[in-house]
Amino acid sequence: MKQRKYLERRTFNQDRFDILIKRQKSGKATFSELTELDAIVNRDPTIRESILEEMQGGNDLPDEPTQEDILLITPVKTQTLLDKIASFFRRLFTHTCDPNPALMV
Repeated sequence: MKQRKYLERRTFNQDRFDILIKRQKSGKATFSELTELDAIVNRDPTIRESILEEMQGGNDLPDEPTQEDILLITPVKTQTLLDKIASFFRRLFTHTCDPNPALMV
């Protein structure tokens, strides 16, 4: 005798969510489909919880630095008085040597 598959109860929202996620991941989703997906996620708490669990557990890649790591690692170079004076004269001379002197009246 054949083994029967376990019947899985799914709602219309769950089926539609799966279809729309597949279209989004393949890059074929239209704007109206994306807004429908957003509405389903906001309306259905079970789908929202599953997405939040996915977001919490699946994005931890230790090899790739995060934005916070990059901001903490790169030191910020403070501008000295000499740098400020040099940039002032650089701006002064680049604006006075404008190639369009007719505009300077």
